This record gives sequence, structure tokens and C-alpha cells, in this order.
Amino acid sequence: MTTLYVTHAAFLEHLTPAGHPERPDRLRAIAKRMADPVFASLERVDAPLAPIETALLAHDEDYVQALAEVAPHEGRVQIDADTSMSPGSMEAILRALGGALHATDRVMRREVANAFLAARPPGHHAESRKAMGFCFFNTAAIAARYAQKAHGAVRVAIIDWDVHHGNGTQEIVWKDPSILYASTHQMPLYPGTGDPSETGAGNVFNVALEDGDGGPQFRAAFEGTIIPALDRFKPDFVIISAGFDAHCRDPLGGLRLDEADFVWATEALMGVADRHAGGRLLSILEGGYDLEGLSGSVAAHVARLMLA
Repeated sequence: MTTLYVTHAAFLEHLTPAGHPERPDRLRAIAKRMADPVFASLERVDAPLAPIETALLAHDEDYVQALAEVAPHEGRVQIDADTSMSPGSMEAILRALGGALHATDRVMRREVANAFLAARPPGHHAESRKAMGFCFFNTAAIAARYAQKAHGAVRVAIIDWDVHHGNGTQEIVWKDPSILYASTHQMPLYPGTGDPSETGAGNVFNVALEDGDGGPQFRAAFEGTIIPALDRFKPDFVIISAGFDAHCRDPLGGLRLDEADFVWATEALMGVADRHAGGRLLSILEGGYDLEGLSGSVAAHVARLMLA
């Protein structure tokens, strides 16, 4: 079996203001790296559109309806200080969901070894009733609930290594012990959540890193807290919220990770999936705003997934 790589040209049509870090060039840089012959054996598919009702797996109905109603046909609608919608945004949002659900289907049916979704906008800051932090619908949380509903997964783990804490994912799964959420992130930093004391229903594991921390601290967080928690939980399906803005080149964070650290974490989580989930693993792009750091990290991450 091969690794599934899911993306779509529509992700380039979610337009943000000039100078905004979450820009279409992020996916262009990734696509350029993924054109290397080393990735020729990937199975590549275009992300399908998901029905907007899919978002109800993790979001309040009034919020989903309100977002659909505010989506512009021209110009730009500002949602908060750094989150806005353009005419192409809703298609991109729904193809991100569709790509995640398609990948979940393929992984859960063992048709592919694992999968990576290269989509934008990201999702992990989106709460059940609120868009924020460049995010509208929480793709990872929706994929987790979909795996449970459509494929009978009992326990799903979401591991988030973005430099920013995934407040939205945490809020959505806070009272749901069937979904484990584990995060490494820089504190203090946007959005201000993610203290280790935040534990939900015993299913939330936050490891806060400090400005300037690098590979040793990141790996210690996994070895000391996250991997043991996952082994106790024994997930049926593993989802990575794969943000690469903890890279040392990234302008929005102060952590000092490099490609080798992401490869190490990828291998560690593949090990968890192998031990407990028959290898079933889906990785979803979140942040990462330096084009070289992002594209190099994604390439290294996907190359390791391909060794499953």
C-alpha cells in the first residue's frame, strides 16, 4: 500500500489580504517540493467537496448556517482581526473537509497505508461556535467524529504539533473521552490556551514549550507525556494536526525545530498507529508560514509516511 496525498487547486482560491501569512503561496511551495520524483509513488487525488452539513459533526448548527450566509460572492468579509473570507473561501473550506473525509475512508478501509491532506485554510483554532486564527471549520475534529460515525472507530487520537495551541480542537473534544487531544505548543503565544492544567475529561494532554525551545524539549514532551498517554489510550485511528510553524525559520513562533524533529515525531506517531490502530493514520496540514521551512518539513514528513 502507498501513502495517499490529497490536495486541490481550489485551496489557492481562498484569498487573504496582502501580507497575510496564511497565503496561497504556502501550497504552491509545497506543490513544488512534492513534484520531486522521490514522491512519484504517492497516490494523488483531488479533494472532493463535502456537504456543509458535515461540519455539524463538530460545530453548532447556528454557527455553520451563519458562516454559509456570510460567505461573500465578491470582495472580502472580515470575521475577526486576522480571519477573513473571499469568494473562493467556502469551496476551499468544504474541500478541506471533503479531503479529510475521503482520506479517512481510504485509511480506515486499509486501501492506503496512511494519508496527508495538503489543504488550506487550516482548522485547529476553529471552535464549535467560532471562527478564529485563520480557521473556519475544525477539519481534524470533524475527521475524528466521522471516523467514529462512519467506520466504527471507538477511540481516536488527535496529536497537534503546531506552534500555536489548538484551542478549537480542545474545546470541541473537552467533554468527550472517546477522543484524545495532545498538543505541544509555545506558551505564552496566541491563542493563550493550552496550559498543562487544562485536561478536559482526562483526555486532554498539553505540553507547553518556551520561546527558544528546540528538538530536545520537543522530543522530551513526546517521550515523557504524549506517547505514554497514547499507549494507555490505544487509539483506533491517529490524526496529526501537522502545523510546521514550530520550525526555526517560521516568523510566527519562537520554537527551534527542524525537519529532523518532524521526521522523528512522525515516526513516533506511526509507531503508535502500528501498535494500536493497524497503522491507520491521517495527517492534516495546519500552520507553517516560512515557505522554505514549511515545504521542506512537509516533504520530510510525507517521505517518512511513505516508509510505512
